[in-house]
Amino acid sequence: MSEIDLKELGVDPERLPKHIAIIMDGNGRWAKKRMMPRIFGHREGVKTVDRIVTFARKAGISALTLYSFSSENWLRPQEEVSALMGILNEYIKNELARMLREDIRFNTIGHIDHLPQTTQDLINDAKEKTRENKGLILTLALSYGSRQEILEVAKRIASLTKAGEIGEGDIDEKLFESFLDTKGLPTVDLLVRTSGEIRISNFLLWQIAYSELYFTDALWPDFKENDLVKAIIEYQNRERRFGMTTEQLENKKEN
Repeated sequence: MSEIDLKELGVDPERLPKHIAIIMDGNGRWAKKRMMPRIFGHREGVKTVDRIVTFARKAGISALTLYSFSSENWLRPQEEVSALMGILNEYIKNELARMLREDIRFNTIGHIDHLPQTTQDLINDAKEKTRENKGLILTLALSYGSRQEILEVAKRIASLTKAGEIGEGDIDEKLFESFLDTKGLPTVDLLVRTSGEIRISNFLLWQIAYSELYFTDALWPDFKENDLVKAIIEYQNRERRFGMTTEQLENKKEN
């Protein structure tokens, strides 16, 4: 049950997106506008993560996935990458008690094995300690790239088919999805990107096939709870047809 009066915010509590994914963009530009180092923007961005996770949990959102560090981000200056890993370590250490207290299950997608060992240990510990939690599933996409994910699934299925463990007739969308990093998570209903950029940047390409996309000019450190409310209201105002006509949808509801 929601801990927030969603109706007062203009949100229909019966039609919430179950799974919201966010491309958190604009930390560097936010810092540059203030003539500060990029890492200052990343630290401010963590404060936004805290606000949005809190709001999502209280609103009754089932799953929240945050694009935290892409596979391409390894190309950034080593100093920035190291600082980002340090911030990630701090976040997990500082938030674990809160996740346990607020029934949040911590999850990750991506090549966690590419991260520093200290970071891997913190991630695995947080996952293990929160795995029985039943509330919001908080997923961080780390060293994640969707094209790579899809290629790896294709290779794995090809290998199992060659070994005779999977028949060609067994390969369908359901089987494919069972090999994705996001297996077990609800379908992504709403994808939000901040900072005014209108692109997907190799994020959840398979998973957002029928997601509603919402773009905002707000830089991530400036993104507030009300901005997420606007995105949810926009989501609820759209007609999700999934390839059907409006008439077909209406008939389906009636039946």
